[in-house]
Amino acid sequence: MDFSNVEEQEAVKKDPIQQFVRTTPCPNGEHPLEFTYVFSYFVRPQGKFDPEDYAHYVQPVASFNSVEQFWNTYRHIKRPSDVNEKADFHMFKEGIKPVWEDAANGKGGKWILRLKKGLSSRIWENLLLAMIGEQFLVGEEICGAVCSIRNQEDIVSLWNRTADNIGATNRIRDTLRRVLNLPVNAVLEYKRHGDCLR
Repeated sequence: MDFSNVEEQEAVKKDPIQQFVRTTPCPNGEHPLEFTYVFSYFVRPQGKFDPEDYAHYVQPVASFNSVEQFWNTYRHIKRPSDVNEKADFHMFKEGIKPVWEDAANGKGGKWILRLKKGLSSRIWENLLLAMIGEQFLVGEEICGAVCSIRNQEDIVSLWNRTADNIGATNRIRDTLRRVLNLPVNAVLEYKRHGDCLR
């Protein structure tokens, strides 16, 4: 948004959400997002499972490109803390699959936060809001996020495009600490997708 424009400055004063969205109009007066996102999920199939088949089991739920569409979709999705089986929730930019092998993810990595059971719903929601609100200020570098429900812990991760971009990677880490309101002793671990592919 160009804040040199007086009309846009006034619009932000009346509706603070305007500072996070494009100025192009959206149908029905909705507030457009910078990117279109897709919600999807994965539930581990019964019996023997080959991790290389992961992408075949990822089920898209909905795509959205406005604040209103996000909330209309999100309010109908089960919260991670309410799920009792191994499952993964995803929110990725449209066109990027939530797998390491996707071209957008291949040279990237992810920040990983391991959580005690019961904490994932709040952390996940705050992460999604930070993503759609463009809080990370790293342009196209963010690919998506995953919340993995496991037996003993839950794992939230934020995927980025370029692991070698140390400046952006560190900015993402620092922003994660801020937007998730993490305690000083919270451990964030960075893992390159290339290490997982070897």
